[in-house]
Amino acid sequence: MEYLIVKWLHILSSTLLFGTGLGSAYYMYFANRCRDPQVIAVVTRHVVWADWLFTTPTVIFQPLSGLYLAYLAGFPLLSGWIIWSFALYFLAGACWLPVLWLQLRMRDMAEAAHRHSQTLPPLYWRYGRIWLGLGIPAFIAMVIVFYLMVVKPL
Repeated sequence: MEYLIVKWLHILSSTLLFGTGLGSAYYMYFANRCRDPQVIAVVTRHVVWADWLFTTPTVIFQPLSGLYLAYLAGFPLLSGWIIWSFALYFLAGACWLPVLWLQLRMRDMAEAAHRHSQTLPPLYWRYGRIWLGLGIPAFIAMVIVFYLMVVKPL
């Protein structure tokens, strides 16, 4: 019973992690396309909050619950699929940490532009390209991690 509860929490947590990331990326990408500082300010503010409320706790919980599940199921921790899952998870995290910083700066720039009735500065759009460039490998890495968790091929 303990294994099933931990597995359920692990799956729930991964769903929140992946869903929040994908949803945040979707809304922020399309808010940026409208180029309206007021819309962008609101959306980036909510994306930052979503990261603190949902993504951060699940980022911490996922590897802990994953290791505990592997222990409970008796999987060797040096199994290929576990090693690759952790490597890809940490790759996604290495992309996510700068994204957090970028989102905070982008939020601040959008709020300032809206407050002063100005357009967004070129730096905002540069950060937006970097944000998107970091999001793509993180997304691909997480899709592969999901595959490895289900199939356990190695």
